This record gives sequence, structure tokens and C-alpha cells, in this order.
Amino acid sequence: MKRLNGKSFAMRLTILSAFLLGQLAFAAPASATGEIVDIMTMHDQARLLNYTAAREEAVAQARRGGAPKDIESMEKALFAPRLSFDGFDLTGNWQCRTTKAGGISDLVVYSWFRCRVTDDGSGWFLQKLTGSQRTTGRFFTYSDSQLTYLGSGTVNDDRPLPYGSGVDSDEAGYAFRTGRNTWHIEFPSPRYESRLDILEFRR
Repeated sequence: MKRLNGKSFAMRLTILSAFLLGQLAFAAPASATGEIVDIMTMHDQARLLNYTAAREEAVAQARRGGAPKDIESMEKALFAPRLSFDGFDLTGNWQCRTTKAGGISDLVVYSWFRCRVTDDGSGWFLQKLTGSQRTTGRFFTYSDSQLTYLGSGTVNDDRPLPYGSGVDSDEAGYAFRTGRNTWHIEFPSPRYESRLDILEFRR
């Protein structure tokens, strides 16, 4: 699993914010470590920079219009205590499901499908194996209790494009561990349909 110093990554996002406001040109700080700062697109850096706002807006809309049982399910995932990934092995087969909050629908909780995480020697690698909307990608360490996920979204059995192929397929999010065998990824401002996607895992 590749490691990125959290302070360095936060610095990069701060620089990006200034760039988007037209206040200065984007430049990489010399202290940045980990290749994620060279891999991540500027579009995804902007999405992650706006993570908190997107999350709050999605939750507010979901609470206003979602079904009570779906709201309970969403909140159970989003507001569970965040645990350390230290000593936690993501590899293996998982049940996984997507919740879409905000956007064109207030709140939608889908059925459970199959996912798999492997370690190919370069770190943890995720594949969502079933369901119409899938993702394939890699994790990077942001902090002890938070991972950054960069991936590629596909439909059905379409072949995933490499990350960085464009805004239609690129995905970025943060992963959090919530229990002995539960964790999830939060995708702020996904390309389609929602304001926040939550991909939950259990086994």
C-alpha cells in the first residue's frame, strides 16, 4: 500500500484550491511524498477538496426525502466510529452495496453484490465483480484511519479504463473502517446521479 503523508496531501489540496480561484499557478511542494500526488487528476483533487460540503449536502437531502429505513442504513455507515486500518487486511471476497445520497433521487440503497480486494505487490486493489455499476481501483494511505481510493467506473462487463482516462470514468473517494469486518468508501460528487455514493463492505 503506497503511503502519502497526510499533511503533504492537505497542502496539495490547499494549493489546488488557490489555483481554482485563479490566485496562483499550481505547483507541487517539494516536501510531497508518494506517487498519488502525480497520479491524481486535478478534477479529482477538486472533488476531494470539496468532500465535506458534498457529504453534508447529500446527507441533508437524504434526510429530507429518504425512506426511514434507508436513512437509518445510510447513517449507520456514515456515522459509525472510524477505526484504524493498522493490522486490518482488506484482501479477500466481500459483499458490497452502493447507497446514493442526494442528486436526482433523495436516497437509494441498492442490494448487496460481490467485490474482491487483492494485493498485487503494489498495494490493495479493488474490483466490484457484480451489479450494473462497477468500480476497479487502488488504495493509498492518507492516514491511520483513512485511505484514498482512485478508480475507474464501468457498466456491467465493460472493460475498465485506466485511471486518468477522463471525467466520465475516473472515480475518487475516501475509505473508512467501521468494524471488525465492515468498511466503506465515500465518493463525493460522482459523475452520475448522486451527490455522494457510499460503497459498503461486509463479510
